Amino acid sequence: MGEKARFLVVDAHALAVHGVPRATGDLDVDQHHTVEDVGLALGEAVSRALGTRRGINRAGYFVMPMDETLGVAAIDLGGRARAVVDLKLRVRRVGDLQAELVQDFFEGFAQGARANVHLKVLYGRSSHHQVEAIFKAFARALRAATACDPRLRRTLPSTKGLL
Repeated sequence: MGEKARFLVVDAHALAVHGVPRATGDLDVDQHHTVEDVGLALGEAVSRALGTRRGINRAGYFVMPMDETLGVAAIDLGGRARAVVDLKLRVRRVGDLQAELVQDFFEGFAQGARANVHLKVLYGRSSHHQVEAIFKAFARALRAATACDPRLRRTLPSTKGLL
C-alpha cells in the first residue's frame, strides 16, 4: 500500500442495488489506487465470505439491458484470477470516473476473489449506460455464482477436488 496508509470504505450495497460501488480513499493522490483497492477489497471479502466454497454454484452469468445498451457478465469462482473487459467507451471520463479505471476495478476484484471475470458490452450509445450495465450484470452474475445449491451442500464445485 505504499508509505502512506490508505483509508478505504466500500459501500457493497451500492454495488448490489445500483451496480456502482461508492468509496472514499486517497483521491487526493489519484483515482487509480482507490478504484483498484475497492476491487481488491471487495474480491477479498467475497473470497473470505465463501470460505471453502463448498455448495456454491461457482459460476454465474447475467445479461443486463440498460436502455439502448446490452451488457453481459460471466464469473467463475474457480480459483484462478483473470479479468477480460470489453467496453466500447469513446470518452475519457464517465461522470467523475476515469473510464480506463473500470478495467482496473475488475482486475482487482478478480485477483482478490481468485475469479475469472468476463464483461462485454455488446452494443450501446451511452458510455454511462455501458458502465452501469456491466456493473449491474457483474453484481447479478456474482449473486448467481455465490448462490448455494442444496444438492451441492457438501460438494466442492470442482472435478479436481480443490479451488
